[in-house]
Amino acid sequence: MSLIILRADSRKKILNAIADLERHAGLKVRGKPRILRNDIADRMASSILGELRMKSSVAAAVEVEEDDTRSIMAIRRIHPPAHVIVVSSEYDEYNDLREMFGGLRVLRGYYSHKGS
Repeated sequence: MSLIILRADSRKKILNAIADLERHAGLKVRGKPRILRNDIADRMASSILGELRMKSSVAAAVEVEEDDTRSIMAIRRIHPPAHVIVVSSEYDEYNDLREMFGGLRVLRGYYSHKGS
C-alpha cells in the first residue's frame, strides 16, 4: 500500500487527478480520499522534495493498494492536473500521514469508476 498526497489550486483538479490515478495509471484507490490541509500538504511535500515552486490551495490524501515503486512508476506515465507525491515509508512524513489519515474528513465528490 502507498499513501499519496495531491496538491492543486482547485478541488476539481484534485478530483480529476484522483480519477486519473485509477483510470490512466491503473492504481486501485482504497477507501475514500481524504481532505488534507494545504499547509500540511505543502510542508510534507517540501520536506520530501525540497523547495516548492508554488503553494497549494487545496490538498488531499489517498491510499492505493499498489506499493511505492509501482505507484511511482505508474504516476510517471500520466500527467494528472495536480501535483502528486507518493509518500514512501522511508520518509518520516509517512508515519505522520498514516497516523492522521483516518481522522481526516472524507473528500466528497469522488466516485471510483471501479466500484470501490
